[in-house]
Amino acid sequence: MWTISEVKETGKAAFRGNYWPCVLVALLMGIFTGGGSAASSAQQTSSQLSSTMNGLSSQEQIAVAAAAITASLGILAVSVVIKIFLANPINLGGSYFFKSNVEQTPAPFALIKHGFANYWHNFVVLFLRDIYLILWCMLFLVPGFIKMYSYAMVPYILAENPDMPANEVITLSRQMMNGNKGRAFLLDLSFIGWFLLGIVTAGLGFIFWTSPYISSSHAALYLKLKEEQGIA
Repeated sequence: MWTISEVKETGKAAFRGNYWPCVLVALLMGIFTGGGSAASSAQQTSSQLSSTMNGLSSQEQIAVAAAAITASLGILAVSVVIKIFLANPINLGGSYFFKSNVEQTPAPFALIKHGFANYWHNFVVLFLRDIYLILWCMLFLVPGFIKMYSYAMVPYILAENPDMPANEVITLSRQMMNGNKGRAFLLDLSFIGWFLLGIVTAGLGFIFWTSPYISSSHAALYLKLKEEQGIA
């Protein structure tokens, strides 16, 4: 049975053995994943604009509100496109890189391109996973949070099995995480100190240590689950 300390030590050793490629891959993953935050930023901007419209005429208020809504929708559309067409394949390639780096350090940075191989099949699998997560989140936050851990192994499985049907990839991830979701959450929670370091250092700690360390540990967890469950 895997332990949090064992997974973290394996991930840390692989990360340290290939430091700069790990940092660069994790940075790319973070940049494109962060694109989704643009939507919430646009919503905050709209809220701030609405509080400053008190002195305007009704026609001016309508014009400002329409412009704010249009801008928010535009930013939301761009962030969704980035998530679907760029962030997902980059995160898939990054997952493949970190898995390979744990298996045999050092792994080449070029492995991040793996997410763009067999592009449309990868697109379908990851898009379906995202749809499932959205639907679960609509039921309430807790089921969506739990399912996020159920589907956590999808990128690694897909990277190793590029022709596996979408529902089989998702089902295998659920099976692998069955009985492991709670400890996977505790694994993530164990990095809270490193997250605080990232905040204190204005994000530098997150870039140069926390993010690649977490990504390496997640890859180590995938390989450990494969080993324990006898998955080829």
